[in-house]
Amino acid sequence: MTGEDGEEIVPEKIDSAWLRKLALNFEKKITKNSELRAKFEGNPQKFMGSEADLDADIKALSILTEHSDLYGEFAKLGCVGSLVGLLAHENTDIAIDAIEIISELTDEDVEAKQVQWDEIVDAMIEADLLDLLVSNFSRFDEGNESDRNGVYHALSVLENLASRASIAEKIGQETSVLKWLLGRMQKRESRIGQNKQYAAEVLAILLQSSPINRKKLCELDGVDLLLQLLAPYRKRDPTKGTEEEEFVENVFDCLTCVVDEPGGKQKFVEAEGIELALLMIKEGKMSKSRALRLTDHALGGQSGAEACEKLVVVAGLKVVFGLFMKNHDGQANEHLLGIFSSLLRSLPANSAGRIRTLAKFVEKDYEKLGKLAKLRRDYAFRVANVDDEIRKEQVQLKSEQREEMADEWDSRRLDAGLFCLQTIDIILAWLIAEDGGASKAIQSLLAEHGESFAGIKGTIQEQLGSVVGDTEEETMTKEMLSALLQFLT
Repeated sequence: MTGEDGEEIVPEKIDSAWLRKLALNFEKKITKNSELRAKFEGNPQKFMGSEADLDADIKALSILTEHSDLYGEFAKLGCVGSLVGLLAHENTDIAIDAIEIISELTDEDVEAKQVQWDEIVDAMIEADLLDLLVSNFSRFDEGNESDRNGVYHALSVLENLASRASIAEKIGQETSVLKWLLGRMQKRESRIGQNKQYAAEVLAILLQSSPINRKKLCELDGVDLLLQLLAPYRKRDPTKGTEEEEFVENVFDCLTCVVDEPGGKQKFVEAEGIELALLMIKEGKMSKSRALRLTDHALGGQSGAEACEKLVVVAGLKVVFGLFMKNHDGQANEHLLGIFSSLLRSLPANSAGRIRTLAKFVEKDYEKLGKLAKLRRDYAFRVANVDDEIRKEQVQLKSEQREEMADEWDSRRLDAGLFCLQTIDIILAWLIAEDGGASKAIQSLLAEHGESFAGIKGTIQEQLGSVVGDTEEETMTKEMLSALLQFLT
């Protein structure tokens, strides 16, 4: 490459020497601007030039995203601390540019090794990045486009940092970010904008990353607030392909995460979340499938008993069983089966709720059992085909190669419908154990296709063998499966 005078232009070598020079200039610009601001506090004209120079130097740091091998040295030189310190600059435009560069440096698209990313991020956290980000949220005015961009870039930084679980937890526990995100999501807008949607997305990421964050959200009455945000979509769909649609998806994701925690389930029941979810299942369009998934999670696990009882009390059995008898995609079936399994697992023996649930399975000449048996055949057929393929592959592989393929084979079996098959067999086992009429009907339905209780027994034995028993939940699951097996001999 040649210049106008014909001389060859040699591209600048970007290495440690270049970085030290860049760092020195960067620090000089910060110092000069600081000194001029202090000296000419009442006369901005005197320091505006130094501010423009500093702004240009901040933006120039973007080149480091192409040289992540220099991240560690950039941190050691103290530049990371100086960059983060600019978030407290009196000029919000300087702070916004610094936030944007921090977002670029920590973005997942940067081809940095984990150790390089960790070096620069640890230095940022050490320089008080989180608190400075939060303080900027309170001083930005989103009525101003520049500040609105600042909020967006700050949210982007939080998303990037939350990719490491320990930092996601730190964000949730040691800052007011969760509270701010909830507040930002509640802000009324004539049309849901990018930042409101992004706040919901970042909240979902923080909740997915840490059980402690989910508990913290419950303490902030977050479950009630999230349900209030969903309520308008009981019958109305968000406009397709808009920020609004993504916002609703993220609010559902937030709630689905939180109700996996015992405290989240309790708050969900108290805030009438079961009632809202059932209305959406019954009347919603876009919200129907999301509400079904949310209900499945709310009822699941050993702490789901209260939610199960609530569903029965508010006439939810009619809704979920009515939906079950219609045709659906595999995802809807999976959640409906999960709900039935949770009801049979959690509702107390001889309670009114359990009796009503069992009655639903046997009403109308056992039509629900007929549907379960048909689904069981479909899933069993698909899983059997995959099992045949896997056996053929296993014959051609050595033992160590089989070990390497184990996870992939498990994944293929699950994709074929193994989880649904296992859930159906648990439901059928409960019904065989508790209702003589249901037991005979199931036996007859299976016999029509040359099957017997032995197939159900085999599925449950396989599940029992895969449960480790390290947690209280797993121990209770083992006990339940062992008890059910006794009724299948």
